[in-house]
Amino acid sequence: MAEADILRLEGVKKSYNVGTPIEVEVLHGIDLALAAGEFAALIGPSGSGKSTLLHIVGLLERPTSGRILIQGKEIGTLDEAGMTELRGRTLGFVFQFHHLLPEFTALENVMMPTLIEEGRHSRAMRERARWLLVKVGLGDAVDKKPSALSGGMQQRVAIARALAMSPPLVLADEPTGNLDSHTADDIFALMREFNRDEGAAFLIVTHDPRLAGRCDRRVELMDGQINRQTSP
Repeated sequence: MAEADILRLEGVKKSYNVGTPIEVEVLHGIDLALAAGEFAALIGPSGSGKSTLLHIVGLLERPTSGRILIQGKEIGTLDEAGMTELRGRTLGFVFQFHHLLPEFTALENVMMPTLIEEGRHSRAMRERARWLLVKVGLGDAVDKKPSALSGGMQQRVAIARALAMSPPLVLADEPTGNLDSHTADDIFALMREFNRDEGAAFLIVTHDPRLAGRCDRRVELMDGQINRQTSP
């Protein structure tokens, strides 16, 4: 594993209904490396395995076989508690639907990952969350609940939340999929800004060829295999 790799997959396969007559393999030996600070797009048609691969990288599912290393640590050696700890410390998540907690303010939503990790509030936690909201252009909305925010504003809060723990790797699953093109461009620019300023690597699933073309690298999945990798 190269020293600068934040993520490495070696021969990763994923099957469902293993050992039954309806067993199906959806990932067929994925080899992929992502360098620290890289900004990569994961593209491909519906059903190609993109979301399954992202869930495996995000430690939400285990592969059927193969090796996954995050910051050089092989996840196959970890129990569920170890997986949860590594996920909380290393990964940030942005989804197509923001998944904000409706009963909490924007500030409280951004604080949530750190609060779960540390188990208590702190001034540093609050200041980090407030700074992130300012960075995403929501300094005046810290006390507003999600219902008072537009879809684009809610996605900005979700990006701030994903960065609350300063993760070295951010995974984004169609983060602009339900936004208009102008708002999508703004959200993409924000992620790019955090990629540059904080050094976080991003792996983004997107169907938008405009956005994919602005990434450092495009990884195309086809029928559960990497079909090709290209740089702009």
